[in-house]
Amino acid sequence: MSAIIRFLRRWGGYLALVIVFAIACALLSNWQWERRAEAVAAIQRVVDNYDAKPVALDTVLPELDSWKLDDEWTPVTLTGRYLRSEQALVRNRPLEGNPGWEVLVPLQLDDGRVFLVDRGWVSVGDKQDLPDSIPAAPKGEVTVIARLKASEPTIGASTSSKGQLATIHLPTVAEHLGDRPTYTGAYGLLASESPAVATPTLSQKPEPDEGPHLSYALQWIAFGILAFVGLVWAVRRERRIAREEAAERAGLPKPEPKRRRRLSDADIEDELLDSVR
Repeated sequence: MSAIIRFLRRWGGYLALVIVFAIACALLSNWQWERRAEAVAAIQRVVDNYDAKPVALDTVLPELDSWKLDDEWTPVTLTGRYLRSEQALVRNRPLEGNPGWEVLVPLQLDDGRVFLVDRGWVSVGDKQDLPDSIPAAPKGEVTVIARLKASEPTIGASTSSKGQLATIHLPTVAEHLGDRPTYTGAYGLLASESPAVATPTLSQKPEPDEGPHLSYALQWIAFGILAFVGLVWAVRRERRIAREEAAERAGLPKPEPKRRRRLSDADIEDELLDSVR
């Protein structure tokens, strides 16, 4: 009886560890499922909105701080004048492996409100970090079609110097613009301008990519199952070794492992005949 109690105590502890590990695997698998669901939803927003007919800005953003994730990539049409003197560069924006900047220019609408337009990407200079040249925003009244993107978060304790931004954090940009009423919920990626002028490299349509989340989720499930399989194998192995040691102490031959007898064709025929009798 004492041997059984020791066995249960020992392997009960291992079983508890396996259960904890399996729960952790289940939680990690669920996290990967959620990440995949987010990726699928993001792909669907591109499919639904990217090539849609442009709509008036007020229909999507009725207030300056309005934003709904379902409106991401929605094209909007705006008319106003670029505040060219307030142009800013957003640093650390690689494109196809090349370092560069995003060019952010405020567009003052006819009613005085200001909407931030990302006019595109420019590369770092040949001999300096800043771009060698930046295509200028058009003067005078311009009609813009832009696709909506959410305001970006701040990055740690990074600061923004004059004319340069660490991220497109719209409340920070609004502070730089002073008393002008500025949209802080979303900004726009330039799709077209009229009159048309030279622009930085425009943003491209995102490629649909769910990422490896599905395979990772299945892997975590497999790890949790394999933990129990490994525990059963270890218990059976220890019991076999214990039987062999007990037989050796008693001077008996080691017990042979059970092997399944391979049936001959004649045996198979006999079993089939017996089953129909």
